[in-house]
Amino acid sequence: NFSCPRYLGDQGPDKGEGKMIEVICNDRLGKKVRVKCNADDTIGDLKKLIAAQTGTRAEKIRLQKWYNIYKDHITLEDYEIKDGMGLELYYN
Repeated sequence: NFSCPRYLGDQGPDKGEGKMIEVICNDRLGKKVRVKCNADDTIGDLKKLIAAQTGTRAEKIRLQKWYNIYKDHITLEDYEIKDGMGLELYYN
């Protein structure tokens, strides 16, 4: 009987929504934050985690990569943000 999640192939703990990733956020003012989160977390969730580490209010944080400003309601998976990826951190 292989009903244990470990034996489900592509649906195991390393795939999909259960995957923990680390995102590096740099504000280029000397603050670099490494945040552990789930791949299915939204950008808004990530901002709350960053706010908890930096002491800045989550509403004042803007995350972007080049000219793409990330929206709060979209997940990291949908933006294809992977483990170890770096994002730009700005303060509004």
